[in-house]
Amino acid sequence: MGDIEAPGSRPPPSQNALLSVLPSKEFASSKKGMLLLAEVALSFISFVCFAASAAAAFVTIPLLEFLAALFLLFAYSTKFNERFKGFLWPLMDFMRCVSASVIFFIVSIMAVSKYVDGSSKAAGVFGFIATIVFALDFYLIFNELATFLKQGGETTEEPSRQQGGSEYEPTFYTAKLTAPLQGNKTYKYEFSDSDSD
Repeated sequence: MGDIEAPGSRPPPSQNALLSVLPSKEFASSKKGMLLLAEVALSFISFVCFAASAAAAFVTIPLLEFLAALFLLFAYSTKFNERFKGFLWPLMDFMRCVSASVIFFIVSIMAVSKYVDGSSKAAGVFGFIATIVFALDFYLIFNELATFLKQGGETTEEPSRQQGGSEYEPTFYTAKLTAPLQGNKTYKYEFSDSDSD
């Protein structure tokens, strides 16, 4: 009832399910993919070290950062972020990286200076390394956002209209803001009625 396949040509169903969750090779070898994988790994290692140490009060921070980095790794690798255009994904990622680098830095200083056991020291060292990785990530995101804004930062998305038998038909306006990052500070606002397009 179809094409006959060789017995070993198709991977077992359990491998298909696992491969659908793992990031693709293209994304994992990209700069963003490697940074997210490093953030996930360092946050998890730091979480395990804090859980085994006398500084167990700090276990929540690496756990939350691990889960946030794991979610963004999944979202970016499966293109989940392209389905939800309402969220400002680069801005959320930027704020996550900034807060993670600051919090990891503070917690790592406290773990290294206040506690004497080896796992607290290890958690602090991995926290410092995670701080550097998160700081590098937010630096790269900031550079991408700055070049995007220098090029104009225009999108042509229109809000979706409501469908239904309502007598009220809303009027949608699109606004375009042009602001140079360097030079004199001139702002240009253009409003246009989307019905006249």
